[in-house]
Amino acid sequence: MFKNKFKFSYILFGILFLAACSNLKTVTVAPPENMPATYQNSPDTANIAALPISSFFTDAYLVRLIDTALKANPDIRMALQRIEIANANLKYTGLQLLPSVNLNANAGLEKYGDYTMNGVGNYDTNLSPNINGKQHIPNHTPDYFLGFRSSWEVDLWGKLRSRKKAAFNRFLASQSGYKMVTTALTAQIATNYYQLLSLDNELSIIRKNIALQSNALEIVKIQKLGGRATELAVQQFLAQLKRTQGLEYQTLQQITETENQLNFLTGKFIQPIYRDTSISTLKVPAVLKAGVPSQLLLNRPDIREAEFELKALNADIKAVHAAFFPALTLSPYIGYNAFNTSLLFNSGSLAYGVLGGLTTPIFNRRLLKADYARTIAQGNEALFNYQKTVLSSFQEVMNSLNSIQNYSQMYNQKQQEVQALNNAVAVANDLYLVGRANYLEVITAQRNVLDAELELANTKKNIFIGAVNLYRSVGGGWKR
Repeated sequence: MFKNKFKFSYILFGILFLAACSNLKTVTVAPPENMPATYQNSPDTANIAALPISSFFTDAYLVRLIDTALKANPDIRMALQRIEIANANLKYTGLQLLPSVNLNANAGLEKYGDYTMNGVGNYDTNLSPNINGKQHIPNHTPDYFLGFRSSWEVDLWGKLRSRKKAAFNRFLASQSGYKMVTTALTAQIATNYYQLLSLDNELSIIRKNIALQSNALEIVKIQKLGGRATELAVQQFLAQLKRTQGLEYQTLQQITETENQLNFLTGKFIQPIYRDTSISTLKVPAVLKAGVPSQLLLNRPDIREAEFELKALNADIKAVHAAFFPALTLSPYIGYNAFNTSLLFNSGSLAYGVLGGLTTPIFNRRLLKADYARTIAQGNEALFNYQKTVLSSFQEVMNSLNSIQNYSQMYNQKQQEVQALNNAVAVANDLYLVGRANYLEVITAQRNVLDAELELANTKKNIFIGAVNLYRSVGGGWKR
């Protein structure tokens, strides 16, 4: 009968083991299909992502701002803490491969019933001539233990190793996340810095035009006194001057907000933002080569982060799959055990042993299957996120390359437009003085040159921002 029971147990265990050996479904780390070999209209193979921040940005004030931010920015500090969290989790999962050892000091008291196996056995034992007085078992039986107990799950199927691998990849992902925060922060500071230089230039243009328009207003007032102009002309020139003066205060507010944003990014309160370079004379970084698209997979921190997260989820899938298999746990112990405290440290009280247990899931298999399906779905989601990040990165590079090219061409055209409009203002003023042009033509010419000069300054800023975006989009901006 016992043989049949053991035979049935072996058969059941074999069925459960074979049922656990289902096909493992992992996710392949692969970029989107048909990824172009080169960027359109960009045959260069050098990659600006390899340039350190101090080599790409030549403005010492900007580099100093970036260095300050990398030490004090709240997002940077939080990213560093995420690395610490991932590192601690890696150590935690690694230690799960080792046996746990605990120092135990236990004390208990038990009253056996007179009509139980222990009660009858203890009574009979106390009457035995083979035991001495120290070995007599009291009616209320204390139990004292002082020693070490251990528990160790033997990693037969790699479940714990897979968890450690998942934690390791998430640690690497956290490092890439830190680099991504650094890249984004560098781009934010550079963008705001060039925005600030552009606003300084706009303010200079506005104030120059205020001076010109004020002079024109005085001339019209004099002409009115001489009967050569009307009050309507005076009011039109005055309205234009007030419009330009309003632009001055609007620009001053934008400068204040941009300075405050830079202070926020650098972790400061109210601090002056030092800069003395005019954006109109500042040179765009000479090396603006995007490299080849495949380099994005190595240089872009967000792509690397998505890749490591995908690998971590693959390890999670393996760990969950291994949970279907039987688990072997060993529980050894060694210490002193006695029912009398005076005998606890007697050499005869030394006790040791080991208990081994093999368990396999039966009724909770549906729970494991649901967890397995959820983890696979998360892995597929991570794959799509990885491919989306690669695709988005390629589009960002293309947009940045084209923005630099198009805004550079636009800047050349705007320069010619500003020159022509300045000539038009001079001609309009001369013709107005001799009565061959009316005041509206002068006002229109002055307004057009102001708008064109502001657009010229804004276009130069867009060229720099395009360069910053290209540097960020190819994976630069985190190397010191």
